[in-house]
Amino acid sequence: MNTTPRITIIGAGPGGLTCARILQQHGITATVYDHETGPDARNQGGTLDLHEDNGQIALREAGLLEEFFQLSRPEGQEMRQLDPAGTILFHHTPEEGERFKPEIDRGQLRDLLLGSLQPGTVRWGHTLQAVDGPAEGPRQLRFTDGTTIEADLVIGADGAWSKVRRAVSPAAPQYSGVSFLEAWFHDVESQHPDVAELVGQGGAAAADGERGLFAQRNSGDHIRVYIIQRVPADWITAHGLTLQDTDGIRSILLAQYRDWSPRLRQLITNNDGLYVDRPLYALPVPHTWEHNPTVTLLGDAAHLMPPLGVGVNLAMLDACELALAIANNNTIDDAIHAYEKTMLPRSHQMQKLLDHGAEELLSTELPDFATDDTH
Repeated sequence: MNTTPRITIIGAGPGGLTCARILQQHGITATVYDHETGPDARNQGGTLDLHEDNGQIALREAGLLEEFFQLSRPEGQEMRQLDPAGTILFHHTPEEGERFKPEIDRGQLRDLLLGSLQPGTVRWGHTLQAVDGPAEGPRQLRFTDGTTIEADLVIGADGAWSKVRRAVSPAAPQYSGVSFLEAWFHDVESQHPDVAELVGQGGAAAADGERGLFAQRNSGDHIRVYIIQRVPADWITAHGLTLQDTDGIRSILLAQYRDWSPRLRQLITNNDGLYVDRPLYALPVPHTWEHNPTVTLLGDAAHLMPPLGVGVNLAMLDACELALAIANNNTIDDAIHAYEKTMLPRSHQMQKLLDHGAEELLSTELPDFATDDTH
């Protein structure tokens, strides 16, 4: 850079933190702002797999790949596909040393990235209200607490409902027609041994074309189950219920899954605590915007897609490529041009591939990687 730019990243998720880390690896300062009050403000969600051809590339550039391997669970690559009767149709068991996409809890990944940053990099409790100022900069970022800062580059890593996106695009996420209801199981080896045996060390999925279940082993003896339905986004309130009405929701689910085996039905009835409602949204396909010399996006802010195992991986690859573009170009404008030249075509291709992909979560077809040597 010909000058020292003021770089602001909105969002302290894996994408935003990866970008900040790689910038710091190249001696470039960036400040991350996040609306949460602190790193432990909420549960960060379930487990995810980081792929060798995207997420792991970013971690290698960040100098964190070996630490990731120490934390990750390669056994989590195990995958089972069942039919509604509970019969196993496909079973993948990872080979010894297989590292293509080991699992890690989202909270562990964020802690790894946070711990790698210089003190004071992340400013908690800052909810962005708007990005103002001329396109050529400097930009003014207004926060809901009344504070304002100036930046030469604003990076939107603030997820599905990005406030930064509004500075470059009018697009808004649209409901996919498919919704997740999340159920948690704790101390599974002692309290839910049948669920633990059913799910194994990785994930187990079943679907009948209209509804599905996906159960996933997390660290710390936990399992999360995603109850997948084609329903209106407000289906719970439409039944006159709230998320606190566990028995009422459970009654509806039992009716919906009445033809499924009792062994699979326990994944929707024996959970610990309340259900969590997660309707699935996606951005229009393709999502693009006019080049802006002071604002760009990464991850879900740029290309929100159905949750089919690519979201965090693409966000981290975006972050890696953007940070390297900033490090290797003379101006912020040149860096954004270089970054978007590769990011936008890649995200467009993936968006098209996964368009209406939420429906695939209900499909009875076996995964593409199922082969004759399954066991």
